[in-house]
Amino acid sequence: MKTLFNILLLFITATCIAQTKVILDTDIDSDVDDVQALAMLHAYQKLGIIDLIGVVTTSNDSYSYQCVDAINTFYGQTNIPIGFLKQQDKIENFSKYTKQLSSSFSKNITSIKQTTESARLYRKLLLESEDGSVVIVTIGHLTSLQNLLQSEGDDLSPLSGKELVAKKVNKWLCMGGNYPEGKEANFYRPDPASTVYCIDNWKKEVIFCGWEVGNKIITGGAYLKSNLNKNNPIYLGYELYNNFAGRPAWDQVAIMLLDENTTSKYFEFNSNGLVSVAKDGSNKWNAGEQQLNKKHTIVSIKESVNPDAIARAMDDLILNIN
Repeated sequence: MKTLFNILLLFITATCIAQTKVILDTDIDSDVDDVQALAMLHAYQKLGIIDLIGVVTTSNDSYSYQCVDAINTFYGQTNIPIGFLKQQDKIENFSKYTKQLSSSFSKNITSIKQTTESARLYRKLLLESEDGSVVIVTIGHLTSLQNLLQSEGDDLSPLSGKELVAKKVNKWLCMGGNYPEGKEANFYRPDPASTVYCIDNWKKEVIFCGWEVGNKIITGGAYLKSNLNKNNPIYLGYELYNNFAGRPAWDQVAIMLLDENTTSKYFEFNSNGLVSVAKDGSNKWNAGEQQLNKKHTIVSIKESVNPDAIARAMDDLILNIN
């Protein structure tokens, strides 16, 4: 009996170690896809696929970090640290849902003083993680990630941000850009310089989920409205945003890539090229180009896959943890 227990313990320990550690960097404010994206992460956490170790809120909405905390609290994850981009000229409430959602559900954070500066939280979470274990998922603009890369050694670690990334990060999943070329909000608004910097200075693997992919996948429609508990913060988010009229799942694609089984079912990948970004945030996929210490990949939906099937899978994922 003791031997069986030891085997089970080793299995559970190995499973926990194998979990992908995830840091989400979100601009949860102007669009509602961030709301479902965060809920999907909680679903994957409950399924044992990931370990959500922190959320960085790169937004100038004054209730964005409270909104994140309310969603985390609803899903029973009250201890997930939240970072906030405090170094901004103007922080105000403009979102259709962050204030209402954060005031309608329980939360622990009520003041910006209870959050950690975003780059410092990045540094702390990376420092505490095993080498090569962290996946960073960005579903907003890249100011906080730039601040991490530009950070110098401090009281947490003598390592610079670039050194911490090189040591601790496995890869970066980035919702941004429009491929093969175009101009997309996360890359050009409000800080295109951060996009240029991050892509120029990132030396690990990065997978780009472009606007053109999520734009074909419509979630948050009648199906979700009919099946989601009205006492769920995700329900309120979609209700306030557009009353469940449906919305492209731009951010959710980046989250879905964390589940390798689902990824292989719906998506295909092209690593034969590099992404370049101009000063105005416009981007281009340079097919066939390669560069030492850079591995860029862009995602597309398999020709045999109906985007509606992906949308249903995304909605079902959060319904199963309702």
